[in-house]
Amino acid sequence: MAPRPFKLQIPDSQLADLRERLARTRFPDEPPLAPWSTGTSVGYMKDLVSYWKTDFDWRAQEAKLNAFKQYKVSIRGIDLHFIHEPGRGPNPMPLLLSHGWPGSVWEFHKLIPLLTEHFTIVAPSLPGYTLSHTPGERFGVEEIADRLADLMSLLGYDKFGAQGGDWGSFITTRLAYMYPQRLTGIHLNLLPLRRDPKMITNPTPEEAKYLKQLEHFLKEETGYQWIQGTKPTTLSFGLTDSPTGLAAWIVEKFRSWTDNDGTIESVISRDDMLTNISLYWFTGAIGSSFWPYYARMHRPWPIPDGKTIDVPMGYAEFPREILSPPRSLAERTYTNIKRWSRMERGGHFAALEQPLALAEEIESVFNGLGTQSRQK
Repeated sequence: MAPRPFKLQIPDSQLADLRERLARTRFPDEPPLAPWSTGTSVGYMKDLVSYWKTDFDWRAQEAKLNAFKQYKVSIRGIDLHFIHEPGRGPNPMPLLLSHGWPGSVWEFHKLIPLLTEHFTIVAPSLPGYTLSHTPGERFGVEEIADRLADLMSLLGYDKFGAQGGDWGSFITTRLAYMYPQRLTGIHLNLLPLRRDPKMITNPTPEEAKYLKQLEHFLKEETGYQWIQGTKPTTLSFGLTDSPTGLAAWIVEKFRSWTDNDGTIESVISRDDMLTNISLYWFTGAIGSSFWPYYARMHRPWPIPDGKTIDVPMGYAEFPREILSPPRSLAERTYTNIKRWSRMERGGHFAALEQPLALAEEIESVFNGLGTQSRQK
């Protein structure tokens, strides 16, 4: 089926319902420890909920999203939402952008205009996420990658580049594994390597440093993965019913995973964060967005043992990324690394935190693979 133009218009009744629910929030008490040390700060959430209820202008943010060329198309039983912005220069390369969790296509609203000088951008809402949520459907990395490959075929792109972070890096890597002949190259801002300390024997000093980082992450930072990967439906009851609960679950990741000075707003605006959260709220998609975690915990690794990714690859390591594996480990999977960059600033949400730096890295990787780098 042909893509259909799409414009987002949340009904006024849903906006009123959101404000009413926010006004009825019952907050927990603050533990007698430092704020944020046991999770989302209660004091911060009280201030954020007040802002969301009275000052946040959803219509202004909605208009920004609607400024992009958006479409929906039926692919394998889902109504897939995507942005499709044509490149402005001659012979622009098709570039597929894949977001992750708890992100959305909104993550790319600053990045896309920086790339369209040399790329035609296809930025889908991942199947199961926000504007691509179909009730009753659930998707893992494998199904998402196949549907995005179908999308690119439907749009007439037999060969394209792909970029992603978080789950987007897994999806991009899976695409490169399953459809190498179609990929001009890939760029990642997170390395989707197995997180098993036992796989590293006789570590180098750099690998030993990474092992300490990994051990801390596995002990202190993976609670969300276990609940989302084992009992996702139980969690989704609370987050689908309470906007404050939903926001608290997502806000903690924005604070923990960004290169901030102690406040999220030092790197990501409150409006950008609430727009992302609001997309989950209005679409009721938080439960289905957990499914890649459930699939990951109940399936083999998306890249089979002993297999490699051989298409040209670039990687940007942002200093506050959740994990930063050394190149020696990456080379076990990625055999054709063209660029490996350590960035000065930024974290997990690079497209929101450092869009210009990320855009320049993407262009540098694909320079010579089908597009020219922007003059700096």
